[in-house]
Amino acid sequence: MSKWVYTFGDGKAEGRADMKNLLGGKGANLAEMSSLGVPVPAGFTITTEVCTHFTQNDRTYPAGLEEQVADGVAQVEKVMGARFGDPDNPLLVSVRSGARASMPGMMDTVLNLGLNDTTVQGLIKQSNDERFAYDSYRRFVQMYGDVVLGVEHHHFEELIQDLKDDRGVDLDTDLSADDWKDLVARFKARVEEELGRPFPEDPQEQLWGAIGAVFGSWMNQRAVTYRRLHNIPAEWGTAVNVQAMVFGNMGDDCATGVCFTRDPSTGENVFYGEYLVNAQGEDVVAGIRTPQHLTIHGKQLHGSDLPAMEETMPELFNDLCDVRTRLEAHYKDMQDMEFTIQSGKLWMLQTRTGKRTSKASLKIAVDMCREGLISEREAVDRIDPAQLDQLLHPMLDPEAEKDVLTKGLPASPGAASGKVVFSADEAEDWVKRGEKVILVRVETSPEDIGGMHCSEGILTTRGGMTSHAAVVARGMGRPCVAGAGDIRVDYKAKTFTVRGRVVNEGDIITLDGSKGEVILGSVATIQPELTGDFGTLMEWVDGIRRLRVRANAETPEDAAMARKFGAEGIGLCRTEHMFFDPKRIIHMRQMILADDEAGRRKALDKLLPYQRQDFVELFEIMHGLPVTVRLLDPPLHEFLPATDEEIEDVAQAAEVTPETIRAAITRLHETNPMLGWRGCRLGVSFPEIYEMQARAIFEAAVQVHKDSGDTVTPEVMIPLVSSKKEVDLLRAVIDTAAKEVFDATGASVDYIVGTMIELPRAALRAADIAETAHFFSFGTNDLTQTTLGMSRDDSGPFLQYYREKGIYEKDPFASLDINGVGELVELAAERGRKTRPDIKLGICGEHGGDPASIGFCEKNKLDYVSCSPFRVPIARLAAAQAVLGRHQDATA
Repeated sequence: MSKWVYTFGDGKAEGRADMKNLLGGKGANLAEMSSLGVPVPAGFTITTEVCTHFTQNDRTYPAGLEEQVADGVAQVEKVMGARFGDPDNPLLVSVRSGARASMPGMMDTVLNLGLNDTTVQGLIKQSNDERFAYDSYRRFVQMYGDVVLGVEHHHFEELIQDLKDDRGVDLDTDLSADDWKDLVARFKARVEEELGRPFPEDPQEQLWGAIGAVFGSWMNQRAVTYRRLHNIPAEWGTAVNVQAMVFGNMGDDCATGVCFTRDPSTGENVFYGEYLVNAQGEDVVAGIRTPQHLTIHGKQLHGSDLPAMEETMPELFNDLCDVRTRLEAHYKDMQDMEFTIQSGKLWMLQTRTGKRTSKASLKIAVDMCREGLISEREAVDRIDPAQLDQLLHPMLDPEAEKDVLTKGLPASPGAASGKVVFSADEAEDWVKRGEKVILVRVETSPEDIGGMHCSEGILTTRGGMTSHAAVVARGMGRPCVAGAGDIRVDYKAKTFTVRGRVVNEGDIITLDGSKGEVILGSVATIQPELTGDFGTLMEWVDGIRRLRVRANAETPEDAAMARKFGAEGIGLCRTEHMFFDPKRIIHMRQMILADDEAGRRKALDKLLPYQRQDFVELFEIMHGLPVTVRLLDPPLHEFLPATDEEIEDVAQAAEVTPETIRAAITRLHETNPMLGWRGCRLGVSFPEIYEMQARAIFEAAVQVHKDSGDTVTPEVMIPLVSSKKEVDLLRAVIDTAAKEVFDATGASVDYIVGTMIELPRAALRAADIAETAHFFSFGTNDLTQTTLGMSRDDSGPFLQYYREKGIYEKDPFASLDINGVGELVELAAERGRKTRPDIKLGICGEHGGDPASIGFCEKNKLDYVSCSPFRVPIARLAAAQAVLGRHQDATA
């Protein structure tokens, strides 16, 4: 019989940390902690395989599960010394999800399960606290009613508020034992009213209802959205963890908290966390009560006057510090832990690799390497390449003037400006209209995930550093200010007020997530310093990677930025971008409007000095590094005016009639310009265009070589070829231009001529093309379009449905379609190398900055990738990680 249930507790466990695919991250780590002797309440894990069976077989369970769950309950009863459903000494359990990848708050949880009108009396005897027992009971009915039975949360909140109004009180803590007892009855009556059947009293029925609800929540909308945003496959499923309850809300010798072995915002090696006395865990995470700091250092750092756990519970704090040291040394990574203290005893409820900011991720990896916990290669492998993106963008200028409205907690660092919106739905709607927004909420919930993801930053008035908003924002890399308690949000009026000042929906605010500041208006930004830990990591990265990393750049600013980020040359210089300057486009239009070759050459002669100077600047900035120049690629109609006013202006400047221009626009109009008169087809039709560009390249190369002594090796790239004959014709034009320049200047430079492979036919005929081309640069943007028959500009609306239905796991324009486009790349590389063993191979589409695509390039031994300047460090890191075996799973 298959094993579906794995037990843990009392220093023993049937599972291990390396079984997270089967047991989920939570279950695997509970088992590991138990085996390490860390105090963990006994429990058992139902495997992810059961979830798969449940979702694929109409919510049914595999044979044998019921008996194994019963055995698991019996084992927990034995360890904890209590019995499930016993009226005198009841065992209560929690039922929680646990996927292999952390998905905080996305799936459902039920606590205090096993309570009914009989067992609550046993809990009163155990705790000697009637109020605690009925508070626990009402929490269970409320949570079970919402999560399992589908009675919406607001029904219960309304009943609580009604009772508070009746009693004339404001806080939950003002309600008595009799009040909670009364609410339990009201809750159960409302459930029966809504469902037409009574709330289940049988603990076994409760248990199986909760198990089904947690498995079912794997497919709820917020979990589906989270998986899509974080590329978590639906087939992974979740495990279910059933664990004995321990209570942090049985009195003042009880507490609950969340802690990190290091600061998840800065990476500093300090114990970091929050706790609440006499509370349950969701009170900390949800931000319902203001939490207290674990350490005196944390208390002082954040200016809190609430006592730290280090002060109020020193012995238990020392026990927690011991667990901190043991778990971090064991897992060799920063841990995110949850704990409960019941009647003076510490229990650990969870440990997992902690989510952290980019800055913290970098510091923790570098520090742990220096501390001897991990190696340089492990440090490099540990950094998420996407997180580096957060370190490469601007931060608030410290010298800029700021109108600070208020301060909250610095929950997730970084800076962002945007227009205020008050709901996740509004955030998504405004972003679709092209707006940048800041999502402002009293507190966030898992349902807000879509709006949080598309917002520039998140501001909440409630919650601590470990609240839902803080944890999710850090994972997403969004700046977040939490717990800004001076702010009063009016959702109905769509305003927030702080110290008498009113901010309306649509007003611009700026968040400084590093300082916790909320600022009115936009604030100037500055570029980050890429030194210190960043520089150290990049040294390690460059010592590991094989792939070279170049940048897509055609302006001096982009080229300089690329060098700053460590680019090893330019892999794509798009020359057409150089022609749109107002001083140049008039000559470009004169060339297009010319009736014959002589007219075109006259206009091109005026463009030549501009092009030459462009290349001089790029070659100088690159100091001898390779520069790949793509000859003119887009269709000519893109350079012509569109409006009547523009047509009149161009006609006057070009000394032609407006009708001439309109005739040219009509003549050059194409139904499908992406597949029209562009790329090498322009060079074949009007070779004088490519001749001018080649002359500019070689004149610039000779000039820079003479002036600086740098070795300049231009790589001239012909776009959109589909046959060897095209390359033959155009290489002859390029070689002739080179010879004429070299003869005229008495100097020469080495150069190579190659082509972009961006059409399927070019990939298939790569062996022929390589007879003439010295290099292939795979233009994966167009190769994806032409292979899939799908426009990247028009595919967005339907691609979301394709991803939801599993046709494409990822957007093929963001991450290379390995099984289709990738096969063409492999085939072209193989055939090109067969003809020319030393052929240089690279990619220059958007995929050049995508880690999974870079893994594919490493696997197929391409020579380089080229990407936008800001993604160069990401590509360098991903290239090193590909050598270490990461990112290549996606290429299988």
